[in-house]
Amino acid sequence: MVRIRVLVVDDHRIFAESLAAALAAEPDVEVSAAGSGPAALRCLERAAGEGRRFDVLLVDADLGAQVPGTRPAVPVPVQRGGEEGLVDGISLVAGVRAAQPAVRIVVLAEKDDSRRAALALQAGASGWVAKDCSLSRLLTVIRGVLRDETHLPPALLTGVLRELTAARRHRTESERLVESLTPREREVLRCMVAGLGRKAVAERLFLSPHTVRTHMQNVLGKLGVHSTLAAVALARRAGVGPAELTGDVVERGGQLA
Repeated sequence: MVRIRVLVVDDHRIFAESLAAALAAEPDVEVSAAGSGPAALRCLERAAGEGRRFDVLLVDADLGAQVPGTRPAVPVPVQRGGEEGLVDGISLVAGVRAAQPAVRIVVLAEKDDSRRAALALQAGASGWVAKDCSLSRLLTVIRGVLRDETHLPPALLTGVLRELTAARRHRTESERLVESLTPREREVLRCMVAGLGRKAVAERLFLSPHTVRTHMQNVLGKLGVHSTLAAVALARRAGVGPAELTGDVVERGGQLA
């Protein structure tokens, strides 16, 4: 019998243990539980190293008591400065999908929310399920996502499609604005996305600080924004990545950004 390896990630211990026990009663399911994002990442890494990767991740939408969508969904390291970093549910989805794309992820939510469900799908989740759904429904979703199906509550479908369409429209508009930049202005924008300040950008691109200031003003004007933070947010929507930095540039840039 092929067993499905499931990892439950929820910082509510009683819920996580109860769900894990219910799933473990199924003859074809092997289940573990993690109480935080960093713990889940360590568990996934350890399992991969042992050649026993998890098949499905069940992630609490409210993991870490953070509200998904209040910050970009990006991979988050297990540790920061020697201490465990906080990993919210949507960021965990993005991080796992980047590190182990074969793992299917289902988000467990206290309530339906079209915007947050759309964020979860954009981050790489394959399903959004209410925490109070029946065990049979959850098992159907688990087995479905392993067949590359996407599962959403019917009541959320219209709202999620609307959110995804709006996100695509915003991305298309952002891409159009970025395309209006000159090659040099795009270089400057990538440095801004990397968090570099004016002096660090000047050193990297071998330009004078005054010239960089002019380029930055042009970038803001062409993108129709009034701050570096807004420019960076628009650039990320358009898929613009950060400039690759050497160690000394990172250090100088981080202090000046």
